[in-house]
This record gives sequence, structure tokens and C-alpha cells, in this order.
Amino acid sequence: MRLVIVTGMSGAGKTTALKNLEDMGFYCVDNLPIPLIEKFAELTLRDQNEHRDIALGIDIRSGEELPELETIINRWREKAYPFSILFLDSSDEVLIKRYKETRRSHPLSRTGRIERGIHMERERLAFLKEKADYILDTSRFLTKELRKELEDLFCGDRQTSSLFITVLSFGFKYGIPADADLVFDVRFLPNPYYIEELRSHTGAERAVQEYVMQGQTGPEFVRKLEDLLTFLIPKYEQEGKNQLVIAIGCTGGKHRSVTVAGAVYDCLKKLERYEVRLEHRDAKMDGRR
Repeated sequence: MRLVIVTGMSGAGKTTALKNLEDMGFYCVDNLPIPLIEKFAELTLRDQNEHRDIALGIDIRSGEELPELETIINRWREKAYPFSILFLDSSDEVLIKRYKETRRSHPLSRTGRIERGIHMERERLAFLKEKADYILDTSRFLTKELRKELEDLFCGDRQTSSLFITVLSFGFKYGIPADADLVFDVRFLPNPYYIEELRSHTGAERAVQEYVMQGQTGPEFVRKLEDLLTFLIPKYEQEGKNQLVIAIGCTGGKHRSVTVAGAVYDCLKKLERYEVRLEHRDAKMDGRR
């Protein structure tokens, strides 16, 4: 388990960074009162059964308590606590531009000029920047670029991706799933509905799967779909997407879509890179399949 203090200049992207770290599996706590930080860290680091990484968001909002953090950090370093500090920075010009675009006031200049507030904040956070293990200048970052930097810093030693994929079978007669990112229609495949002994069964059963995948069309479609997905999925990762829903539909969502969804799920699981879930939305619905 790791503990990361996420801090930096207001407007430099701390909130976005915490959201991205949460997508990467971190348990994120923002603006925890500094007097509680040491006790919180002690409890989380003591629990050997909890392996979840922790990210603590701390910034100028801590006010008069902020200097106490320097004492805590020094004490943790002496005790060799497994923690690190991520400091997000940006140029004054960019920070001013961001505040003006959002029409928000700086925490230290609610009744004055933004420039003055930024200058005061830099002075008060100087000790954190000096002690930081990682400093990211987000002046020119897009959201996806910040996410990539965070993944390189905190996920670079793992082979798995933070992208969560759902393979979902459905029936067109019940509507296309609203959250689907990719939709594939498999109504061109042989339909077990017209075989009386298969009608009441689903594509999760071998007899139905063999009927749907008879001949070359089904297996060839799955191979081509696998090629397409192995090309597309990394592109979604590069754009910073953290969830992807691949929807596969037939008429009723009981036979053909369930069969193909299962085959796609198996293909993606074999990659051993993504967390993949298989769902059958309409397999238990009545009516034509």
C-alpha cells in the first residue's frame, strides 16, 4: 500500500488528479484536517489486510494549520513511512487565465487581485514544493496528458490497465443500452429461436453456442471483432477513458448476443491487461430471441 499526498497551487489540477487516481484504484480523501492526517495514516498503514493505495488532497484551504504539515512530513521521513508527495504547479499566467475563465475567486484573494493571492500561496506552499517527490507543471497539460503522467508515476510498474471494460449482451427489441460506447449487431448469425429444443435455452449453454457458431461466419466475425477491439481499446486509454461498455445485440438478447458476448469476454480476459466484466441484460426476458 502507498500513501500519496497530492498538493500544489490552486487551479493547477489537484481535483482532476485526485479523480484520476481514484479511477486508478486509489482511495482518495480531499481536504482532511491536518491534525487528523497523522492518525488517519497510522490507521491505514497499520491495517495489513488493506492493500488499497491512499491519496490525500491537501492545499491552501488548510489555512493556519498548514505549517503543522511540515512537522508531520519530517516525522514521517524519520520513521521511513511509505509515502510520497506530488506537487502540481502551473505558471502564474495560466493560473490567472483559468480563474478568469471559471469566474472563481482565489482562496487567498476573495476580495482582492488574483495575482496577489497566487503570490501569497506560492510563499505558503514553498516548503511542500521543496519536499515534493514529484513536481508536475500542468501549464500545458490536457486532462488526458495529466492522466498519462499520473499513470506513468504510480502505475508504471504494473502490466494491467486502469480501464474497466463491460461486455454487455442485449436485445434490440428492448432498446439499445444507454451507456453503450460500442454497439455490434449479430442478428446475421443463425437464430436458435427457431429450433424448438434450443428456444428456452440461452447462449451461455454449449448447445446454443454450437448452433450460433456453426460454419465460418460466427468464428470469423469474432476474430475480426477481436482485431478491431485490440486496435480501438488502447486508443480509448490514450484519451483517458476509464470505463468502456461494449454492447452486442440480437433480436431478443437471449441466444446470439449472449454467445458472441461470451466469446468476446474470453478474448479480452486472455489479454490479462484489463478488468473485464460480462453481463447479459435481457437473457431472462420472455419473447422472441
